[in-house]
Amino acid sequence: MSHAPHTIRTALVTGGNRGIGLETCRRLARAGLDVVLTARDPARGRAAAEGLARQGLSVRFEQLDVTDGDSVRACAGRLARTGVEVDALVNNAGVYPTESFLSLDEETMRRAVDVNLMGAFHTCRTFVPDMVRRGRGRVVNVSSGLGAMTDNVPSPAAYGITKAALNALTLVVSAAVPPSVKVNAVCPGWVRTDMGGSWAPTSVEKGADTVVWLAMLPDDGPSGGFFRERRRIPW
Repeated sequence: MSHAPHTIRTALVTGGNRGIGLETCRRLARAGLDVVLTARDPARGRAAAEGLARQGLSVRFEQLDVTDGDSVRACAGRLARTGVEVDALVNNAGVYPTESFLSLDEETMRRAVDVNLMGAFHTCRTFVPDMVRRGRGRVVNVSSGLGAMTDNVPSPAAYGITKAALNALTLVVSAAVPPSVKVNAVCPGWVRTDMGGSWAPTSVEKGADTVVWLAMLPDDGPSGGFFRERRRIPW
């Protein structure tokens, strides 16, 4: 039985082949949603989607490179031709450069901007207008408390700056859409993934919990917020 709001039927998750993205796909599908698992690498993405499908979950794979606007639009076109409407967009794809500012090179900074900021910009520009037109939608930007600017210097440099920018994008998109489209950012915490490391204190299941909660918010749920463990936190 589906526990999702009746208007939220299909979710698209970027970077869905591992870590928090994969667990988010699993949890959303278990809740009764049809899930589009996207990844840049077709072999890894397809293997991840097939693994979930073998568990009896409604998951399909689509190739998507968030840094390439043409790739995002092509994915949207393939989905539209098969009658798939994306009701929930989870911008999970990200990179985690660890350099301090004084050792940060331009190429690393540009890569972080391309993935962590422009990736969400491309997907929001592509999928949010249809949400507005249909009068329903949820956008979840997977951010980080390391990008918070209240009583905190965003760090490591490229990661913190681009997550702060992703938070700003969250507010901008939220302000641009009607209340029926909820747009929020989430800090999953320090999670045991390839990115977070095996010594991180938070399980991937707990890390994905608030992501899934925001993707399935009821119609009276919050928008334009930054959340950790289902509670609002400072920007």
